[in-house]
Amino acid sequence: MSEKIPVTAAIRVLRQGKVCFTEHLYAYEDKGGTAVSARELGVDEHAVIKTLVMEDERKQPLVVLMHGDCEVSTKNLARLLGVKTIAPCAPEVANRHSGYLVGGTSPFGTKKAMPVYMERSILQLDKIYLNGGKRGFLVGMNPADAERILKPVLVDVAIGAGS
Repeated sequence: MSEKIPVTAAIRVLRQGKVCFTEHLYAYEDKGGTAVSARELGVDEHAVIKTLVMEDERKQPLVVLMHGDCEVSTKNLARLLGVKTIAPCAPEVANRHSGYLVGGTSPFGTKKAMPVYMERSILQLDKIYLNGGKRGFLVGMNPADAERILKPVLVDVAIGAGS
């Protein structure tokens, strides 16, 4: 693909943080999710990390980083955070909070500063692939670098495949 690598807010944050990362463009499919990006990149879906913008019952937004082949137990996350409920934001609300389009949401360089929660087992992987701030664009990096830049709260709220 000779398409030019986009310089998104996420890329600027990674460069500023001196993160060593690889850039991966792929053919984005609407509602294809991590299964499509993993297939297009030829990597395990468990290493493709979803960036989910969620909110509590007071409409306070937060970011959850989860393995592509797992779901988030919103009940367990709500219990951990001491709130009644956690639910995904509507796409237009998520877009407003993050500054990115759903399907292209990166945890780096969000428009609004939001707390970040990362599934603990992500740190056990050698390399992870996160959205680079544009649909059809992932960045690969060491999970320790993502932890260093994002300073997430580590949680155990995965349901499914690798949990």
